[in-house]
This record gives sequence, structure tokens and C-alpha cells, in this order.
Amino acid sequence: MEEIRQASIMVLLSGLAVGVLFGFVLQRGRYCMNSAFRDIIFVNDFTLFRSYLLALLIAIIGANFLEDLGFMGDNGLRRQSFNIVANVVGGYIFGIGIVMAGGCGSGIIYRMGEGYTSAFVATLGFVSSLGATYHGPLQPVMKYLKSFKVSIGEGENAISNPALWDIVWGHSMKWFVIAVIAAIIIPIVLKGKPFARGPKKGYSWSLTGVLLGFILILALWASNHWGGQTRGLSAAGPTAEAFLALTMGDSMSKFDPMFDFGGIFKGTWSALYIFGIPLGAYLSARGLGEFKLQAPPANEIMRVFGGSLIMGFGAATAGGCTVGHALTGVSSLALSSIVATIFMILGNWTIVYFMFIKPMKD
Repeated sequence: MEEIRQASIMVLLSGLAVGVLFGFVLQRGRYCMNSAFRDIIFVNDFTLFRSYLLALLIAIIGANFLEDLGFMGDNGLRRQSFNIVANVVGGYIFGIGIVMAGGCGSGIIYRMGEGYTSAFVATLGFVSSLGATYHGPLQPVMKYLKSFKVSIGEGENAISNPALWDIVWGHSMKWFVIAVIAAIIIPIVLKGKPFARGPKKGYSWSLTGVLLGFILILALWASNHWGGQTRGLSAAGPTAEAFLALTMGDSMSKFDPMFDFGGIFKGTWSALYIFGIPLGAYLSARGLGEFKLQAPPANEIMRVFGGSLIMGFGAATAGGCTVGHALTGVSSLALSSIVATIFMILGNWTIVYFMFIKPMKD
């Protein structure tokens, strides 16, 4: 019984600690995946995208290294099944939603810690839509889209959750593929002058990328060691679990162990890390003197809420959000996450064009 209680406490402490670190760095780096993708075509600025690539490179090397050493448990990095239609449709819809909502999943959550009323509204819409898709009337649509699965290989050797190297070469070429990816990413990162002096307040894009990469590696290990499964960083499933824990007293998840407070509150490691994100952002914002309660106009609130509803359906259908797929999933080089990320970017660019670029041309 004492061991169970100690395990429960470590789920709480480790989950919150990783969430606080994540939120702190997101706020200090002014980092959001929506901005990273949007700025490429809207203002021709690759700064945040380079930060993403740097974090991704560190995460790819670190995550796969830990997996090969056996630190990720029997299931390794838990690459998702390749549900190609769901990855494409859900990813594209999610990419549209994050522009309308003004932030990706982790972006709206950390901005609650800065005092943005719109972030609270967006998070409410996001979690409501996630619930409707995971457990409610939209569940049949999600299940139908996820029924289209692609495997690599045939018969007993078929791989339902393929990684990039499984397309042609197989697992023996894993580190060759990673080396090729590194050779592509490094020149792009260096072109942004990562060693230049950063801003007076907050973190430079390069420091943000390095810290996010290592926080993801920490999250992968901690979620496996204390949370029962290798989950890393995400905002879709964990946000739904956090909301259930907050409102129903139970995350209602298959993942064990959970933090159990006298049977009246049971939360997964990932649910607890979600609670830590706005706390970390708040601590950072207070330290920089940037915390301020801000209420946007009503028309912006309506747009944000509508976008967050779209986000929730897209994330649940795609099997994850930008952090869950574009960072955690792609760090494992899962084909499902690579495809979902590509279509998230395309969805983002589509709505950026119609909301911002086209009106300026007309």
C-alpha cells in the first residue's frame, strides 16, 4: 500500500514539474506552433520554425537513443497506427482551427497563464470539442475516418505503426535516416544565426528550441517511468483527461498509475502535466512583468471559440495536436505523425491566405 501511495505522489510531482517547465519555456520563448507555421507565408519569417526544427532535431536524436537503450519500456516510443484518412483530414482541419483560435493546443493553454481571456475561451471550446469527439456525438465520425489504416509489409511482417525508415530500408537503416534528416535540418538552423544575442526579455529562438527538445526527452522518459506509458508532450488527449479529472474526479483513462487523492480525484500523468503548463507560464510572465488580464472584443471571442471547436475535432481525429504529432510524434519518425503534421501546416496556410493575405491583396 505504501508503494502505491508513493507511486501516486510521484505521478503528481513529476507530471506537474514537467508541465511547469514546459509552460515556463513556452512563455519565455513566445513559442506557439501556430505562429511557427503561419509566419512562414504571412510575414516570410522562419524564426519560430527554426526553433521548432532545432527542438525536433534534439528530440529525434534523444528519443530514439533512449528507445534503443531500453529506457522507453517494452512498447518503445509508441508510434501511432497509420490511419491515413484521419491523419490527413484531422490534421488539415486542426491546422485551420489553430489560426482561427489564435494558437495551437499548447499555445492557448500556456496563454491562460499570461491572463488572456481569449485563451480561457479557446481552451473551453477545445476541451468541449475533444469530449464530443472522443465520447460524444462526433465519435462515429472519428471512428469511421480512423478505420482506414495503412500497414507496411505483408502478413506476419506487416507493420501497422510504421516509421519513416520502414518505407524502404527497414529498421537497420534507422540511424542513417536520422543522419540524413540532421544533415537537412542543421544548415536551415545555422542560417538563422542561433548563436547571436537574444532579446532583452525572454529567450532567444535557439535557446527555446534547445530547451523544448530536452523537455520533450524528459517528458518521454518521465511519462514512461512514472506515468505507465511513453506519452511525451501533447495537448489533445491529456487536455481531455485533465478536464474529466477536474469535473468528474477521474481521468477515465487506461493509463496507470494515476494520482489518486482519496478516491475523489484521479488524474493521469499527462493530465497533471497539463495543469502545470499555465502555472509555469504564469510564473514566467510574472517574472517578466508581463502578466495582465486582457479581454478582447466580442467578435474576436466568437472567432476564437469557433476555431477552438474546429481544433478539438481535428486533433481527436488526427490522433494528436501540433505538439503531440509535430514534436512528440515526429521525434519518433512515425509516418502517421509526419503525414498529420504536413496537413496541419497545409490547413494553417490555407486559412492564413484567406483570412490575412487575400484581404490585403483585394
